[in-house]
Amino acid sequence: MNRLPDSARNVPAFDGSDEDIDFGFRTVRRADKPGLVRDVFDSVASRYDLMNDLMSGGVHRLWKTAMIDWMAPQPHQTLVDLAGGTGDISLRFLRAGGGKAVITDINETMLSAGRQRKEFNSLGGQVSWCVGNAESLPFTSASADRITIAFGLRNVTDRKAAIAEAHRVLKPGGRFLCLEFSQVNSAVLARAYDAWSFNVLPRLGQIVAGDADSYRYLVESIRTFPTPEVLADMFAGAGFAQVRVRRLSAGIACIHSGWKLD
Repeated sequence: MNRLPDSARNVPAFDGSDEDIDFGFRTVRRADKPGLVRDVFDSVASRYDLMNDLMSGGVHRLWKTAMIDWMAPQPHQTLVDLAGGTGDISLRFLRAGGGKAVITDINETMLSAGRQRKEFNSLGGQVSWCVGNAESLPFTSASADRITIAFGLRNVTDRKAAIAEAHRVLKPGGRFLCLEFSQVNSAVLARAYDAWSFNVLPRLGQIVAGDADSYRYLVESIRTFPTPEVLADMFAGAGFAQVRVRRLSAGIACIHSGWKLD
């Protein structure tokens, strides 16, 4: 078994210069990160949904359903799904009774893979697709009822800007929910989780998607993501109220929720 990196656990959120940023365990120029992330998802797009199932044993489906259940979609609501990729969250939103969904992603390859999903064929005008950067959204202020981002915020270069943009685009009374990997709160589970993440997932990525490096980055990006407490403070700093966190599966993932009151 490969030895885990010394920094595999409890890696602090990046605290480098204004010109540098984390890309997994690497430090890169801030201007270079969007292109590096785009390359990752260009590479894995065609096998993205399959790999999600294999990596999590299908548990990611339960986490996404938990976020939608907490949201409680209504027919009059419009959702903007950031880093929406192949449309998993929007599909669940619409099936749960939501009105319309705009699937937004910076990566056209991911959106293209989503458009090919047969599940969207019957939804017609309820769904639309938009290439857009979460840090500078192409939507008018106060235009969305709900905004989500699932397993995408850690890939964003300027997370504070993305959270602030979500606040801007939401209507008063709107809600922002973020589903993201987090910190395991069981020492025994953490050791098994690290062994699976660092030793198995890159190999699985190589076999299924022909790309070990992209999945190595995705594993590393989880370890450099802010703690739930820090992310909750970022929500509050952007103006969100009633900020709440729900931990899932012993902390492997968390749902963050915040409301725009005015």
